[in-house]
Amino acid sequence: MSEAIKWVKKDPLKENVFWPNEAMKERAWVSDESIYAEAKADPEGFWARQAEELHWSKHWDKAYEFAPQNYKWFVGGKLNLSYNSLDRHIEAGHGDRIALIWEPEPVDEEAVKLTYKELHRLVSKLANVLKGLGVQKGDRVGIYLPMIPEAVIAMQACARIGAPHSVVFSAFSPDSLRDRMIDAGAKVLITADGYYRRGKAINLKKNADAGIQGTPVEKVVVVKRLDGSVPMEAERDLWYHELIEGASAECPAEQMDSEDLAFLLYTSGTTGEPKGIMHTTGGYAVQSYITAKWDFDLHEGDVYWCTADVGWITGHTYINYGPLMNGVTSVMYEGSPDTPDCGRMWAIIEKHKITQLYTAPTAIRMFLKWGDEWPAKHDLSSLRLLGTVGEPINVDAWMWYFKKIGGGRCPIIDTWWQTESGATLVNSLPGIGPFIPTIAGRPFPGVIGRILDAGGSPVPAGEGGYLSIVSPFPPALTRGIYGDMERFKAQYYTEYGPERYFTSDGARVDEMGNIRITGRVDDVMNVAGHRLATAEVESALAQNDKVSEVAVVSRPHDLKGEVPVAFVLLKAGVAHSDEIRKELMGTVTTVIGPTGRPDEIIFVDDVPKTRSGKIMRRVLKALVRNEPVGDLTTLQNAESVDHLKEMIGYSG
Repeated sequence: MSEAIKWVKKDPLKENVFWPNEAMKERAWVSDESIYAEAKADPEGFWARQAEELHWSKHWDKAYEFAPQNYKWFVGGKLNLSYNSLDRHIEAGHGDRIALIWEPEPVDEEAVKLTYKELHRLVSKLANVLKGLGVQKGDRVGIYLPMIPEAVIAMQACARIGAPHSVVFSAFSPDSLRDRMIDAGAKVLITADGYYRRGKAINLKKNADAGIQGTPVEKVVVVKRLDGSVPMEAERDLWYHELIEGASAECPAEQMDSEDLAFLLYTSGTTGEPKGIMHTTGGYAVQSYITAKWDFDLHEGDVYWCTADVGWITGHTYINYGPLMNGVTSVMYEGSPDTPDCGRMWAIIEKHKITQLYTAPTAIRMFLKWGDEWPAKHDLSSLRLLGTVGEPINVDAWMWYFKKIGGGRCPIIDTWWQTESGATLVNSLPGIGPFIPTIAGRPFPGVIGRILDAGGSPVPAGEGGYLSIVSPFPPALTRGIYGDMERFKAQYYTEYGPERYFTSDGARVDEMGNIRITGRVDDVMNVAGHRLATAEVESALAQNDKVSEVAVVSRPHDLKGEVPVAFVLLKAGVAHSDEIRKELMGTVTTVIGPTGRPDEIIFVDDVPKTRSGKIMRRVLKALVRNEPVGDLTTLQNAESVDHLKEMIGYSG
């Protein structure tokens, strides 16, 4: 189709509003917006109907049961995540479909393609290996793997035998791994000798060895990704390929109660201590399955690429379980998007004829900065839908993504959700729309969202407040913080009570009911009595066509309480000057008002980022406050911090 969406240039609410055309509506799983009212009238019935699409070895007795901090879904039902991801497709005659495509970073290595049958065989073998190592239903297993197929295999193997996995991002430090293994009580860790990143071989085993010291880990299964020249401790360390070779490929899936723990995933907490977010089997399976299907318009033959790391919830849900439960092909890439050059992303899309691309606004801004010439070198016509995740997206990045990557024909599904929610909560659906820059959309059908003021009352359209999710809660919503239910109650259910989950995100709603996420509440500044999200200032600055990327943090101020400080990267060919600084100040004044004007604009060539491309705002905040910057081991460009210290005269 030449034009997949209709573009309304002027709208009472927004300048650019995009709608699906008739062909897109016809293809989409949902195209009638009455689904929202229908699901709102009966959320329990809505989710129960979606659950019927999965395989249950025992049907549930009751769809939803509520008690404070102890809500349950599909009570009494039994199922298995791995069975729904693999076995049911094979039994339906689709075992020869490609389940997983893995693209290694070195361009001279061949991509790996695994069919559903092949993936099932490897998952079953590893499941039997874990059993042989003494892992039983309910035992936690640590996974410390890079972006290689074995990461998905390991997660599926754990799910198959009912052993909750705890995946740790491979760039996390040994200390981070240790904290998580101790808290989870994991006795087995699955890791690798290493992986490739920007052309370099990274030794992961060294970090794993250091990270398991003082933990309950007794056995370490090591995947040989590099040349295997790493120290192996006798009795403790075992080579994955040797274990797999002798293992049986027959492993029946353990039938799990709907409320049995599926996995733990640790996320940052306001106290600085990681918190183990608990996700249970049934509710997570249903919501991850149906949101993947509807959000990304997944159909037979689709080749879907989520660029997140498996170490994050996005990777769990939208690389692994969501796409595989839908029977499509999921793509994984090992390395950096600028290796061997800045066109690697687009080369992968062209090579594998990818139909859906799901990536982060930070990555999009990075691609924009690298220039239009890189995507222009590649055929991106296979793309049918684009998605964003991780943070609010600014207008320039949205429009560039829409025009240069989607060719003006692909809807952009701007998803908002959290580690705690397990699956998407707010976005537009591809068959309904609208698709509006900076606007996430409506709560997914069956999700009841409210934007409230500090007292818990709904705010009028156009005014800012705090996003809360109302019971009946979405099925995948976390059931707790592992080992600390009091912290769970205090963090999520103290603000508005047990029937309204507090997201800690600020938001606004427009007259159409579409939600704009303004950023974390803990990224909200109190400027002269006005509450202002740093994300709003960032968005305002990014509207200036000279700006490539921007990060805003707060700094204490004797008079105003707090003030914004902006770190600005200008586009190629634009030299920083006092004139541009004044121009940017004016941009913020025009968009937000004088309250949002940065106290200082610092022009920089780079800002500290994680390996996934996310700006480490906590480091910038520490720098402007002259406080300790903390652990920098997850940064891809730690040298930028030293440069910034010199620029601002840091002495913390």
